[in-house]
Amino acid sequence: MKEDEFSYEIIEDNSDKNQPNKPDKKTILKHLLLFIVTFISVSVMGSLFVGRTVGVEELRDFIGVVATDGALFAFLLLGFLGTHEFGHYFAAVYHRVRVSLPYFIPLPFLSPIGTIGAVIRIKERIDETKKLFDIGIAGPLAGFVVSVIILLYGFATLPGPEYLQQFEGHDNINAYIAEHGTFPDEIIAEEGGEVLMMGNTLLYGFIASFFENAPPLWEMYHYPFLFAGWLGLFFTALNLMPVGQLDGGHILYGLIGYRRHRTFARLFFALVIMLCGVGAIPLLHQLLGAYDNNFGTLTWSVWAFLSYFMLRKAYYANQKWTTLSWVATMFGTAFIIYFLIDISTSSGYTIWIFWALFILFFVKIEHPPVIFEEPLDQKRRLLGWLCMIIFILCISPNPIYFLTL
Repeated sequence: MKEDEFSYEIIEDNSDKNQPNKPDKKTILKHLLLFIVTFISVSVMGSLFVGRTVGVEELRDFIGVVATDGALFAFLLLGFLGTHEFGHYFAAVYHRVRVSLPYFIPLPFLSPIGTIGAVIRIKERIDETKKLFDIGIAGPLAGFVVSVIILLYGFATLPGPEYLQQFEGHDNINAYIAEHGTFPDEIIAEEGGEVLMMGNTLLYGFIASFFENAPPLWEMYHYPFLFAGWLGLFFTALNLMPVGQLDGGHILYGLIGYRRHRTFARLFFALVIMLCGVGAIPLLHQLLGAYDNNFGTLTWSVWAFLSYFMLRKAYYANQKWTTLSWVATMFGTAFIIYFLIDISTSSGYTIWIFWALFILFFVKIEHPPVIFEEPLDQKRRLLGWLCMIIFILCISPNPIYFLTL
C-alpha cells in the first residue's frame, strides 16, 4: 500500500523478521548517496527560483549561484523532508516496527524543485491503532515545526524590497520600489507576460501580516527561507489529507474509527473531485475547443463522464454514494468556476487532477481496518485534532499557478 511521496508505504516483507532496526554500512551508504544526489538536484533546480541572476553570464557564475543560493534552499527543503521522514522512522523504531531509512528521491528537470520528496518503507503490517497513529502523526508534526521555524527565521531576517534588484526581469517592480520604498499592492509586470503565483494559506498569511517587508506572493519564491517554509507547510497539508493511507488518514482513523472515517473520507474525496473539475474543465476546453460550442457542452459532457467513473471506482460501485456525490461535485465545480474564481487562475487547480488520480489508484479512499482497534488516550486525541487544524491552516486550494497579464 503506497502512500504519497512525502510519507511512507507499508510493504509486507518477512525476509528479515527477526532482524532489529540496525542498518548495515552498505545500506547506510546507499541512503546517503541518494541524499547527496537529491541535494545536488534540488540545489540546481532550486537556484532557478532563489538564485540571484544579475551578473550571471558564464557557467562558473551559475555554478557559484547553485553552490550558494541553491544549496541553501536544498538544505532547508531537505531539512524539512528529512525531519518529516525521520519522525516516522523513530516512531516506528520506538514501537519496534521494522522500517527502512528514508529514501530521498532526486528528480532533476522533471520536478521544478528537483525532487518528489522522500519515503520510508514499513516492512510489516501495523495491527494496533496506537502504533499506527503514533507512526502516522510523528512525521507531519515534526515537519510542521521545522517549517514554521524556517518561515519565522525567514521573515525575521527579511532584506529590504531592494533585494529584488539582484534578479533579472524585475525592472517595473524595482522602479516602483525605488519610488515608493515598498512592494506594490498589485502585480506590476509587462503586459502579456506571465507571473508565477504562490497560493496563500491561513497560516502563511497570518505570519506574513506581522512583517511590513513581507514580499508579495508573486515574488516570494525568490526568498529561500520563505519558499522552503511555504513548501514545507503545503507538503505537510497534503500529507494530512484525511483519506486512505496518507498520514491524515491514519490520524483521523485513530480519532473516529473505521466506519465514521469511511464516511468522512468519501465526502472528502468528493471535495477533491470538485476541485479537480475546476482545473480540468478549462484544460479540457482548450483541448476540445475546436469541436465544442460557446457553452462548453462537449467539455462538460466529457468531464461528467470522467468524474462519474472516478467516483464509481472510489466508492466500489456503490450507486447511492456515486450518484449523490457526482451530482454534488458537478454543481459545486460549476459554482466555483462561474461565481467564485477568476478563470485565469484555474491552472493552479490542475494539481488536484494529479492528487485525485493518486488517491484513487494508490492511496485509496478508505482506511483498511486494523486488527486490534482501541480508543486513543486524551493526549493522542488532542494531538490528532491539532493535526486536523494544521491541515486547514496550511492547505491552499490553488497552490501554484501562472497568471497571464
